[in-house]
Amino acid sequence: MSDAGFPIPPPTFEFLVLSLKMQAEMRLGLVNFGEEKDSEPDLPAARHAIDLLAMIAEKTRGNLSLEEQRLVENSLTELRFRFVQVSETKPVE
Repeated sequence: MSDAGFPIPPPTFEFLVLSLKMQAEMRLGLVNFGEEKDSEPDLPAARHAIDLLAMIAEKTRGNLSLEEQRLVENSLTELRFRFVQVSETKPVE
């Protein structure tokens, strides 16, 4: 149990990928947890999270199950598409 009172999920590859994906989505302003909805996207931080996921994909190439590989590739494709969409409305700093 964590201090918040809910169980912490096991440290899996899937959890790592989904955590980085969620971090990028939050920085892009696609997801928020009680924050102001009008907050500006943080494109450099979003790009960093996407780049971290891309680095993990590169370093693990050939060592993933088909399911893990699809998760990483699909997450990167979606995040890159969303990054372009958001950056069209706000230029990267």
